[in-house]
Amino acid sequence: MDRRTLILSGLAAGVSGCATGGSTYAADGTVDAETPGTYSADEIIGATSDFLGVTAEAAGAAIERIFKENGRPTAYIAGEEASAAISIGARYGRGLMYMKERPTQEVFWQGPSIGFDLGGNASRVFTLCYNLHYPDMIYRRFPGVEGSAYVIAGMGVNYQRADGITLAPMRAGVGFRLGANVGYLSYSRKRNILPF
Repeated sequence: MDRRTLILSGLAAGVSGCATGGSTYAADGTVDAETPGTYSADEIIGATSDFLGVTAEAAGAAIERIFKENGRPTAYIAGEEASAAISIGARYGRGLMYMKERPTQEVFWQGPSIGFDLGGNASRVFTLCYNLHYPDMIYRRFPGVEGSAYVIAGMGVNYQRADGITLAPMRAGVGFRLGANVGYLSYSRKRNILPF
């Protein structure tokens, strides 16, 4: 093989690697389940049980269902939040977002809610993030419904979706909350006093 052919074949391989972003794709165009940069169920179960202070079995039951519905997450957020409501409510939180091969990043969230809702609670929150390929993609509003979420082993789980990104927060905490509400969470780089 001459030098020119060798250089051209190397450039072609480099361009094809850049075009796919180093990811492998299934025949239907979706990202393969074993794509680098995602977290396995074992990694998430270990991190969740350590952070939320629940057993691996309890965390595994909730995570197994989330993985079955959504696959492997590209990031996760571990943090704390507080919320209160008397029909109209507010939620505030902060945490650290983890992505493979990227620095850990602090994230804040806040949002209003409205519904048949009464009470207050403080929670530790472990949020799985899907289709979040860059840290800045988190900074937007994510609508969600709470109260119609399922609960497994004392952990509440609900989904928030916006622009193809899915967040699955798992909450474990103390307090009293009764009812259902609809609202959104707005993720930001800095803490905001107003929840809007």
